[in-house]
Amino acid sequence: MALIAPRVASALPADDALALQRALDGGTDITVFVDGTVHRLPAQARDAVVDLLARFSRGEAVTVSSVEEMLTTSQAAELAGISHTYLRNMTDRGEIPVEYRGTHRRIRLAAIMEWLDGQKKKQAAEDSDGGTSDAGSTK
Repeated sequence: MALIAPRVASALPADDALALQRALDGGTDITVFVDGTVHRLPAQARDAVVDLLARFSRGEAVTVSSVEEMLTTSQAAELAGISHTYLRNMTDRGEIPVEYRGTHRRIRLAAIMEWLDGQKKKQAAEDSDGGTSDAGSTK
């Protein structure tokens, strides 16, 4: 799926992670310097950098890789963390838009990201309802 080999970075030492977490708390201005020149990142890039830094601040190891815009169903399923068959069934039902290259399905990265965002929002709504839809809950 990656265009180039992913880069894996180990978790930060606890003291560095805590210092980064304190710096990020409440901060909204992330400034990037390249060779001494200040660059304002577009919102999408800024959000990715903030997410990366937040993961480091929680003591997580991080892998960075690039992804093609048009994905095979296998690539899209891997990215979404679902089975290939489940994804194909969702495209058959029209839940995720699909384009065909001959007989091969291709899915836009943006469509998968939109679906994942919807899943996060759905989960957050269920969590805020007190988990009433979670049959196995012992709350």
